[in-house]
Amino acid sequence: MKSSVLLPAGLCALFVLSLNPGARAAAPAAPPNFLVILADDMGYSDAGCYGGEIQTPNLDRLAANGLRFTQFYNTARCWPSRACILTGYYAQQVRRDAMPGAGGGGQGRRPAWARLLPELLQPLGYRSYHSGKWHVDGPVLAGGFARSYSLNDHDRYFGPKQHTLDDQPLPEPKPEEGYYATTAIARHAIDMLAEHHARHRDQPFFLYLAFTAPHFPLHALPEDLALYQNRYTAGWEGVRQERFERLKQLGLVNCSLSAPDPKTAPSWNLSPARLAELIGPGEAAYALPWAGLTAEQKQFQPVKMALHAAMIHRMDLEIGRVLAQLERMGVWDNTVVFFASDNGASAEQIIRGDRHDPHRPPGSAGTFLSLGPGWSTAANTPFRLHKSWVHEGGISTPLIVHWPAGIRARGELRHNPGHFIDLPPTILELAGGKWPREFNGQPVPPPPGRSLVPAFARDGSVKHDYLWWFHDGNKAIRVGHWKLVADHQGPWELYNLKTDRAETFDLAPKRPAKVKELERAWNQRLEEFKALAARDQPAGSRTRQQ
Repeated sequence: MKSSVLLPAGLCALFVLSLNPGARAAAPAAPPNFLVILADDMGYSDAGCYGGEIQTPNLDRLAANGLRFTQFYNTARCWPSRACILTGYYAQQVRRDAMPGAGGGGQGRRPAWARLLPELLQPLGYRSYHSGKWHVDGPVLAGGFARSYSLNDHDRYFGPKQHTLDDQPLPEPKPEEGYYATTAIARHAIDMLAEHHARHRDQPFFLYLAFTAPHFPLHALPEDLALYQNRYTAGWEGVRQERFERLKQLGLVNCSLSAPDPKTAPSWNLSPARLAELIGPGEAAYALPWAGLTAEQKQFQPVKMALHAAMIHRMDLEIGRVLAQLERMGVWDNTVVFFASDNGASAEQIIRGDRHDPHRPPGSAGTFLSLGPGWSTAANTPFRLHKSWVHEGGISTPLIVHWPAGIRARGELRHNPGHFIDLPPTILELAGGKWPREFNGQPVPPPPGRSLVPAFARDGSVKHDYLWWFHDGNKAIRVGHWKLVADHQGPWELYNLKTDRAETFDLAPKRPAKVKELERAWNQRLEEFKALAARDQPAGSRTRQQ
C-alpha cells in the first residue's frame, strides 16, 4: 500500500494512507484549511510540550492530539526563515539572505518566479490571510493575501508607530487603548476568520499568524509577569538541567547536555561596559557560571527570563483564542495547524526604539531589555549557541502539526529531519495542487524541500539529500546523520547527530575524508544557489543588504 493518495484538486484533499495503524482510512470531504503559527526568537525547549516550565496549555493540547517533530530546522534568522516558509526555497536561492558576491539579504528582492504560497493556493480556491510580522519583500497583498494586519514596528509592544491594515497605515494606538502587540495580532486574525466564515465559508483558507513574541524588547503584561516573577532565581544552569531531564523523559532528545559557550555573543551586541551604563550593574553580557555572578546580577537576571516566559505564556493564551474561533466556525477538525519558531532564542543585547529607562518597571513601555546569552542558552536546551549561529541551538525549532481529520496519531513524535523549505510542498500537496513548472513563460526551479505528508503517517519516510545553511558567515550542511558546521571564519567541525545533536564531540580531526566530502557538497550548493540568485538579478544590485 502506498503511503499517500492524491485526490483531484478542488474536490477533496490528499489524505494519508499507511500500514501504520496511526493513519486514518478515509479522506476529508473538503480540502483542508491551513493555519501556520510562527513565534519569533523562541527557544527549542521553551514550550511545555518540548520540556519547558513555561505554561503553554494550548500548544500542549495541539501536541497531545497531533505530532511533534524533534529534528526540524529553521534558518537561524527571522527574514530568511520567512522566505523559506512562504516561497519553499532556501532564502539564498531567492535573494533573501546574503551570499558573497551575489547580494541578497533583508532588503533583497525575490525573483519573479519565487511566488509566495498564497499565490500558489489561489487557483485551488483558497483565500489567504496574514496577521503579525511580515519581514518579506513587497507589500503583503501583492503576495496573494486577501487581508493583512502587518506589525512593522518591532521595537514597541505597547504602542507601535508603524502598523498597517491591508497595506494601509494605521494610527499609533493611544496609551488608554490598552494595545499589546501579541493580543492585537490574535484579534486581527480572529476578525479575519470571522469575516471569512460570514462571507466566504465555501472556500478553504490559509492563515499565516506570525507573532513577534518573544523577540526583544522584553515587554510583558503585568498579570503575565506575575506568574513567573520568582521562578528563575536558581539561575540558567539549573533551568537547563531541569529542561534536559524533561526532554529525555519525553523522548525528544537522546544526546548529552551541551556545555555552554561562556564568552560567546553576537558581534553587534553592546559592550559589557555599555550594558552596565545603560541598563545597570545587574546586566550580564555573557553566559558565565551563575555562581560567579554578582549579587546585583543574581537579583536582576531572573526578571529577564520571567519576562521571556510571560511573553510566551501570553502568546499561548492568544493562540488559544484563535483556536477557539476555529471551533466556533466548525472547521477545527479539517484545519491543519503548524506551529514553529523562526530561529533559536536570541543572545542579542541591543537597545533600540524608545531606548531604556532603568527607573521604569522591567517589561513596561519605555524599557528595552533583551534575553541575553545566559538565558538564551537555557531556552535552547540542550543545544549549543543561539540565533544567527547555525549550530543546533540557532536552527532547531519545535514543530507541532495538528489535523484531527487527517492524522489519527495522537501525541506521537517524528524524528524525521525537516526544514522550513518542506512546509510549502506539504501544504500545496494537501491542498491538491502541484508545484508550478513555469511562470510567465519562464521555467520555475524545482523546490529543494520535500512534502512531509508521508511522515504524518510513518516516521522516517521523508528523505532529504541534504539540508544546507549559510547566514552571517556561519555555514553548515547536514547529510544523513552527519553535520559539518563552522562558526564564522572558524574551522569546520564535524558531528554525528545520531548520537550527538548537542555537538559536543568534534570528529573533524578523526574523519578528514568526511570533512572534505561534506565541504565539497556545501560549496557545490553555494555555487548553485549563487547562480540561481543571479540568473535574473537586476544590474547593480549585488550588494550585501541586511
